[in-house]
Amino acid sequence: MKIASDLALFQTRLGYRFKQPSGLIEAVTHASKGTSTRRDYQRLEFLGDRVLGLVIAQALLAQDQEASEGILALRYNALVRKETCAEIARDIDLGAVLKLGRSEMITGGRRKQTLLGDAMEAVIAAVYLDGGMEAAQALVLRLWHRSLQTVDGQDTRDAKTALQEWAQARGLPPPTYLTKRRDGPDHAPVFEIEAQLSDGPSARAKAGTKRAAEQAAAQALLNTMEADT
Repeated sequence: MKIASDLALFQTRLGYRFKQPSGLIEAVTHASKGTSTRRDYQRLEFLGDRVLGLVIAQALLAQDQEASEGILALRYNALVRKETCAEIARDIDLGAVLKLGRSEMITGGRRKQTLLGDAMEAVIAAVYLDGGMEAAQALVLRLWHRSLQTVDGQDTRDAKTALQEWAQARGLPPPTYLTKRRDGPDHAPVFEIEAQLSDGPSARAKAGTKRAAEQAAAQALLNTMEADT
């Protein structure tokens, strides 16, 4: 009963009521909790990423009739990246209803950025399959409203791009990224990545995917270098 109650409250926060709750249950089930009879959210994540991308691309075109393709691409990347999806997930407390295995529970899975971002995409796909494109578009535009309004005033470069531009501006080659460690089970790995500049400075970060760990390490190194200049 508590699970049903939690999902009902989540649908209120989400702003969408499912006709078939099974879609929502699949969307909030992590691989660590999936079984041969209980699907996890990975397939929905694949679809949700595409639905989100289409809605955001259309919204950006409508929002700014004069923006160049390059500017639109930067804004698009800022709005659909995992970090932004995770922020939206936190806004609606998606972590509270995630179905996680014991190992993920112990390691704080409800707060993990990559996990939250993936689940947010899965929820978008579940809404799309349950209510159609119109429902999914309305959901994304509502949840991403604030981000859409402020994206043109943000630094929309990702951390790796910003660090590379910082290095190039000083005549240095692009930074390198080395995998220092990989821990955890196959369904929930943790990567430790080191970002390093050719003249020596480096920084490390951990995350659930190599991409996220590289971004975090790049941001940490960039913060250090900018603080020293």
